[in-house]
Amino acid sequence: MRSAPNTDIAVVAFVQSEHTAEDTGLSETELLAPVITEIKARTGLTRFGFTCSGSNDYLAGAPFSFVSALDAVGAWPPISESHVEMDAAWALYEAWVKLRHGEIDTALVYGFGKASQGVPREIATQQLDPYYLAPLGVDQVSLAALQARAYLERSGAKEDDLRAVADRSRRAGRDNPFALHLPDPAAGDGYDVAPLRPHDVAPGADGAAAIVLAAGDKARELCERPAWISGIDHRAEPHSPGVRDLTRSESTRLAAEKAGAAGVEVAELHVQFSHEELILREALGLGDAVRVNPSGGPLSGNPLMAAGLIRIGEAAARVQGGTAVRALGHASSGPCLQQNLVCVLSGEK
Repeated sequence: MRSAPNTDIAVVAFVQSEHTAEDTGLSETELLAPVITEIKARTGLTRFGFTCSGSNDYLAGAPFSFVSALDAVGAWPPISESHVEMDAAWALYEAWVKLRHGEIDTALVYGFGKASQGVPREIATQQLDPYYLAPLGVDQVSLAALQARAYLERSGAKEDDLRAVADRSRRAGRDNPFALHLPDPAAGDGYDVAPLRPHDVAPGADGAAAIVLAAGDKARELCERPAWISGIDHRAEPHSPGVRDLTRSESTRLAAEKAGAAGVEVAELHVQFSHEELILREALGLGDAVRVNPSGGPLSGNPLMAAGLIRIGEAAARVQGGTAVRALGHASSGPCLQQNLVCVLSGEK
């Protein structure tokens, strides 16, 4: 007999590691282990109905590198486990779907990455079309710069507007014990790739994060104020940047519409370049009253494969802490905001 579907699913716990810009010598498993230990302690759970992770084998330089990370979770007795080769926000989506089926009532989601292991802007070329774009060797920042230039010309925004985004993010990050504490952007900084300056590019970091999802009464049992997922959706743009309008994010707009994102008070956006915040604000319809990236966001530290999941966790933390009734977590993957996920969290059910 099939179980009744779960309609009420919430974030009940969120833990992240401190972001580090330099290699601390820890393996990915060692980086993850304290995070998993803490989230188990917070929930009182040692086993979960489902476990799903997000990481990048290209970054680790080894096939099936995520398997070793299971040592931090504990895979014996056997567990129900899955993995996505994307930011762990998409692992959260898979876990949410699994919970919706009604056969389990808890799920552990985690993501991890060590930017210090390689050169992420070059490794990201593996995401590009293997016939036309990848052979050109165009890197992640150069593609973002093309998008930034197109946006500035279309919108009339100035480079000072980009610096204002970076400045606000870095200042907010100084109040976040997990973020990198970075100096204010300097107006005279040279370009990385014009029109982007070094402060417009999210600094890579090593880090890990984990979230526990629970359904219905189990969520209320594990958490005094669950952050209920009232809507979640993800959409993708065409693969080739040349066949879409880079100055707009239609996939974000559509995902937000399907997730019911209107009326949020806080938005945690997966902004890896300062101009992306301006594009995402427009796509999401965020007014000046909405607090954007009060945690500092990725511009204050970008732990690869975990940064999107952290945006959902930070949004959930605002709801659980009572500083917001409705909050939005956003994650992105691929060049020039190709794929976007929107998760709306609410303190009321």
